[in-house]
Amino acid sequence: MTTSNQRESQRLFDYFAIIGLSPDGGLEPDRLQGEEVVVPPLERSYLARVLGHYPDHAPPAMPFDSHAVQMLCLPRGLQFRTQKHMLEPRFHPFLVTKEDGSRAHGFAYVFYEEVNSKQICTAMHTLQSVYLTEMSSSHGKSSTGTPTNTRDTRSLPRQFRLSSPKSPAALHFYDITKDQLYVTKCITLVGQHPYVYAARKFLKELYRFFIQCESSSVSLESHVYNLLYEVPAPPAGRCVALSCVGRTHICQRPTSHELPLFEYSLREFFLCLGVESVVQLLTCVLMENQVILVSSDYYKLMLVAESICTLIFPFVWQHVYVPILPSSLHHFLDAPVPFIMGLQCSHDSRDTIQIPNEANLCLVDVDEGTVEVPEDLPQFPHRADFIQELTQLLNKWEVPTGKLDRKSAAQGSGADHWTSDYQSGTMPTKLSWNLNEHHSQYKYRRRRKCSWSHDSDSGVSSTEGSISGSHSSIASVTTSSSPSPLQGFIPTSNKMHGFDPFHLSPQLKEITAIAKKAGVFDSEEVERIKQEGDPEMLEELKFNNAVREVFLNRFVHMFCAYDHFVIQPNCQQGTDMEQWLSCRETVQNFDKATFLSDQPEVHLPFLSRFIETQTFTSLVDHKILANWGKNNSNLSIFELRIKLLRDRYDDSLVRTPSYETCTTIKETEQILEKRLANIDYRAPLPQPMDPQAESCTQFNPGHFPLLDRIALNKEPHKSKKRSSHAWRRRERQERHLEHTGLSGDQRDKVIHEAKSKLQPKLADMSPAYMAQTNWKFVEQLLKECKNRTKRMLVEKMGSEAVELGHGEGSLVGVEENTLIASLCDLLERVWAHGLQSKQGKSALWSHLLNFQELEDCNDSSKPDNPNFLSPALQNTSPKISSLSPLSEIVLSIRMGNISGLGYLASQLANNFDLSTVALETESAPASPTKSSSNTNSLQKKPLQDRWPPDRSGERRSRAQDSSSGVPTLRPLPISVTFDMRNVLAMTEIKTHIGYARAWVRLSLEKKVLSKHLTVLLGNSKLLQDLYKRYAFLRCEDEKEQFLSYLLSLNAVDYFCFTNTYTTTMVPYRVVIFPSRKLSGASTSSNAWVSLGGTLGQTSNIPVPRNQVELVFQHKNLGLLTTLRIGHDNTGMSPKWMVEHVLVRNEVTGHTWKFPCGRWLGRGIDDGSLERILVGELVPSHITSDDLVESCRTPVRCRSPNMPGPRRSDLKLTIPDIQQHLGDSVNNLVKYFYKPEKERGSLTLLLCGDFGLVCCLEQVFSYGFKSTRFFGKNLYLWDYFERVQQHFEVLLREEAEREQLTGIARDGRDHGLNSMAELVGLVSRINASSSHLGKDDKFQLFVCLAARARLLPRILLPLQRSPVTSHMYDESSFLRDPQLVRDLINVLSALNDFEIVLESSLTRGID
Repeated sequence: MTTSNQRESQRLFDYFAIIGLSPDGGLEPDRLQGEEVVVPPLERSYLARVLGHYPDHAPPAMPFDSHAVQMLCLPRGLQFRTQKHMLEPRFHPFLVTKEDGSRAHGFAYVFYEEVNSKQICTAMHTLQSVYLTEMSSSHGKSSTGTPTNTRDTRSLPRQFRLSSPKSPAALHFYDITKDQLYVTKCITLVGQHPYVYAARKFLKELYRFFIQCESSSVSLESHVYNLLYEVPAPPAGRCVALSCVGRTHICQRPTSHELPLFEYSLREFFLCLGVESVVQLLTCVLMENQVILVSSDYYKLMLVAESICTLIFPFVWQHVYVPILPSSLHHFLDAPVPFIMGLQCSHDSRDTIQIPNEANLCLVDVDEGTVEVPEDLPQFPHRADFIQELTQLLNKWEVPTGKLDRKSAAQGSGADHWTSDYQSGTMPTKLSWNLNEHHSQYKYRRRRKCSWSHDSDSGVSSTEGSISGSHSSIASVTTSSSPSPLQGFIPTSNKMHGFDPFHLSPQLKEITAIAKKAGVFDSEEVERIKQEGDPEMLEELKFNNAVREVFLNRFVHMFCAYDHFVIQPNCQQGTDMEQWLSCRETVQNFDKATFLSDQPEVHLPFLSRFIETQTFTSLVDHKILANWGKNNSNLSIFELRIKLLRDRYDDSLVRTPSYETCTTIKETEQILEKRLANIDYRAPLPQPMDPQAESCTQFNPGHFPLLDRIALNKEPHKSKKRSSHAWRRRERQERHLEHTGLSGDQRDKVIHEAKSKLQPKLADMSPAYMAQTNWKFVEQLLKECKNRTKRMLVEKMGSEAVELGHGEGSLVGVEENTLIASLCDLLERVWAHGLQSKQGKSALWSHLLNFQELEDCNDSSKPDNPNFLSPALQNTSPKISSLSPLSEIVLSIRMGNISGLGYLASQLANNFDLSTVALETESAPASPTKSSSNTNSLQKKPLQDRWPPDRSGERRSRAQDSSSGVPTLRPLPISVTFDMRNVLAMTEIKTHIGYARAWVRLSLEKKVLSKHLTVLLGNSKLLQDLYKRYAFLRCEDEKEQFLSYLLSLNAVDYFCFTNTYTTTMVPYRVVIFPSRKLSGASTSSNAWVSLGGTLGQTSNIPVPRNQVELVFQHKNLGLLTTLRIGHDNTGMSPKWMVEHVLVRNEVTGHTWKFPCGRWLGRGIDDGSLERILVGELVPSHITSDDLVESCRTPVRCRSPNMPGPRRSDLKLTIPDIQQHLGDSVNNLVKYFYKPEKERGSLTLLLCGDFGLVCCLEQVFSYGFKSTRFFGKNLYLWDYFERVQQHFEVLLREEAEREQLTGIARDGRDHGLNSMAELVGLVSRINASSSHLGKDDKFQLFVCLAARARLLPRILLPLQRSPVTSHMYDESSFLRDPQLVRDLINVLSALNDFEIVLESSLTRGID
């Protein structure tokens, strides 16, 4: 049985209230508004009161907040106006937010009514006199002193006396002898449901009924009573028809599988802001910026706030939400939290808004249609395509999209707009009709006590006829240039807001009255005609539905696979909801790193910030709470749409990066149309009240009355059992049709067809049919694998693949990250096909865990795992130690316990040396039994014959080298479990899918994916245990083709692991190869190294004394580019000769070779204590032994006694040098013309072998007189230092000459500017790089000069310098004018590009 509270919660509206000036109180200023004394009395705010609310009692489910309702109905308090102001009624909704987060929806209709109290008029006149006196005295004081602002027309009484009635100053002046005073009053509805259309129509018609005093047998109380008690809120998927003071209205409510109820006009929302501004505002809200809405209209503030919060569905704004901020609460803007607040102010006063923090603020000027966003706002994914889709939708619905068109459309609809600022605007003094005339007619009617009967034969009273005539005159005034004070509730267009001809046509009213007297009046037929003549609400709802579907479609495509990255608690181990909530803040619930690794790179700035917001986190929390039955309606709808998308694309986790438009508009629109076409329940019409109740409605003429409390507090009797049974019977009949949208006949037809087709389907489920179906699926997977691998190869090859005919142009440019994520998704679907039982979200990772478990069991070199022992043995064996953090992580993943994984991973990172993991198989003594068994098992598998076995001879040679002290580089083990251990050590990954994708990316980058999967699938016994016979992985031929397709990916280089997991900790191994000579093999100084890569650089890392190898952990550096090596030149023998340095990433196995071949130490070579080395990635086919052997050979054939250029350089001819320089410049030009994703290392092109620095070294070294018979040999940097000194002398002489003559010489003609730049550059390098050698300084000079476009401009000044003729032979480049011109032409090609140097290369200078 339904309780009273439940019935009240099911009402359409819960309260009707009246707010205005208290008749018992005086003129009391509203102190909370903070108005200054200098404001005229007519512009001040006065205290409003809730005069009455009905019913009086407050149900627990919906208490009436009197203070909040009064403040939000009249946010600026009571406002007084005269007949010189615009006095049209206005409507605006508002929200009352309770302490528990629930909201009550309010709807206010504000109008002006005449002030008849002499006490109030006298008080206003007194305030006006005091104000004029104060202004006169202040003006008199200011006239003798500082002049006042002449634009302030309110500073003198003379302004009021001499100004015309049309002037702005006259509007603020109240003359008690001439002006009629009016005050604001408000009638409002409050309820739990946002039925905006019904509230607006009821309040508007109720006020019209009060003004026109139409002939009727029902009173105001009857209409209010009918709405509060006899009109229920429609259940989900139902429609209710009700009477809004004589006009029928339909309220509908969507089902639980549709978008929630929303009745604000998105058409007006886009007219206010435009498409691009809406997308900007949407991005700011999703980024949880502070949003301030500014408008002169309260309704527009609610419209924009509610619309943007609805468009972010399924997400919900979690922070402060005050769409209408009362003037007394403006200090809330200082809150240091995200918020959405609306400020009502006129256009002239917007500059006075005090905004404390503008760095994270989004300011929306609703009236102007502008949005000011923060500078660092990321771009919304697919922004251009999204804007285009919205623009096409608006054009389809004939909604203007241009700014001028939107303004004109908004102004055109402003004549009968729901709301506009009732506090602003002016009008001419002369009116054809005003409020005084209306009130005089109303007083005449009240003296007759208004018997509500017809006094003429036509059925219309003479008074009502006169009012109709007055309305005709009002309509004429409205269309003219002079607006009417009451134009807000008089419709002026048949197309605007449900125009009703029954209220404006006197002829139809007369016919209706005659029909009533004759007894032939059919009210239901009239209601049907009214409904058919009011299609506006349906069109608005259909447009709203289309726009909301487009926005929801974007979020569905962006987060279609979000649930796979949600870290669910382990409910099987007894984790309850209370326990999870208690540790909610300390446990990660979403695998952010893996989710971002699947996204296109261009979307990462937005997504990486959005998944950190409370808006997204709350959705993930609701997903987890669903495990305990706490279902969220928004989440249910969102997941239903995701399911439909996955069904369409075969449950793919990764969507194509191309933009896909919305396809669900038509389907949802049909459901809406059908629901509105079939009315489920018609509420009873208002009935006359008791005569005693009607006698209580005597009120002050011209004022909206206080209604009868006794009548409106009396609940109706439950006597309509028949109608309630009919409602429930109707609900039972249509409950099973809620999701189909079919009628009864259609339902019977569908059931009949389903029964007829059921038997053939059961007959087709034969073994042959099932085998054929599975075979088709296997072929589809194999074909998709072929297409995916081909597409990845074409993307990696770029435009060259298209030119060679290997692909279409449309394939090139697709995001590589998305393609790899699609490959991971394909592998998941392959491994999920034909599973015996699903063990986790990732079938591939479950297979890997089972494989690792078997490997650990077969490994006889390791101690027994306590998990495989019986409890008795485990308790009695004292030798069994506790599990290592790595083993605990593996067991946690196997058992499904992910919640505690973060703590174990952090323990592993702090207490477990990853370098030992990388060398585990080498450091531990090899077991003969293990190696022989593994070798035999590999030879037995046909899929593994393609991989050659390890060479034992190389191991013996490495063992000998290690014992002799020569640097070695042990190869990393190539095994499935080794890469699994590296992936498990990544603390930022939290889910099975995340581990599987990291393992796939790591294997793909190491070019062992096909090899690993071959080993994994080689265990046929494990495959039989995990998969059914028809599974893809048990089809031998298809499996071979599948692995061969994956093997083709080894033809290109991927860095998908290094570039994706940028925050993971990576161990790096550094091996230094010193000279073999005893004099330079070691150093007594404190050596250090520093690495730099594409993702960052390290600080100086000390090298252990008397060691040439070190391992350290650091945040992922990306692809290594530079290495700095040096020492502090201390000790007895600090001089150190370094040939090469090898650096290896111990996770990916990438090795970089940094050639050096130079001395470190003072007094030898160029005296350098620090070298900048440029690395080159060693190809993967080069073995460690070959690499070590090449590093043992000196990089340069030079001795400590013979510094300077290479001996091979002396044999180069001028054409050879020109060819090398041209090739290096061409490589740089090609680098900049390639797409950014296909570019290599710019540092390598500048400083590597045959790079720009090397080639210019050859140019400047040709003919250079470096050898000296007496003294030290010279370097190229010595030449530049001498040129710098010469240029300084020239620049000083030129400055003195200019100072004496006053004539400045053109620096461009004589190279003075280039000389000054060279002088400054050389000085900066010498000042900041004191430890660098001369050759390294020259390298740094070339890089910086190329970035500053100085190289081609400095050659002519160098040629003219006497230093050049002194230090170069006549056959050199710099002394031959033709060769210099050729150099200028070649180097000028670099001026068209912006060269960006790495910070590790220019450290200490920039």
